[in-house]
Amino acid sequence: QVQLVESGGGLVQTGGSLRLSCAASGRTYRSYVMGWFRQAPGKEREFVAAINWTGVRRYYADSVKGRFTISIDNAKNTVYLQMNSLKPGDTAAYYCAAGGRTRVDSSGSYDYWGQGTQVTVSS
Repeated sequence: QVQLVESGGGLVQTGGSLRLSCAASGRTYRSYVMGWFRQAPGKEREFVAAINWTGVRRYYADSVKGRFTISIDNAKNTVYLQMNSLKPGDTAAYYCAAGGRTRVDSSGSYDYWGQGTQVTVSS
């Protein structure tokens, strides 16, 4: 089992920044790719970014490239999502996930999920 706990969501104005954190634990979590997904009301869950535990490979959705940065702190067993230049369209519940062994951008490839943290961007 892998346990994931997100934090760092909140309310921010357009153009602002937030940093999300995902603390991972469990016996084999480092064998997984770590991903961030988001889901807005009435919409499907969508891929945001992913990273492997070496930090060498990083993947981003086109909609967040140049604005969001995913990173990893192995000493703290934590994955971060730095979100800059936030837009109202970024408003969603953000989820951390572990898995991604087949497709890093597909939610169906992930085995473990956190409880989610809400990000709201006001205009």
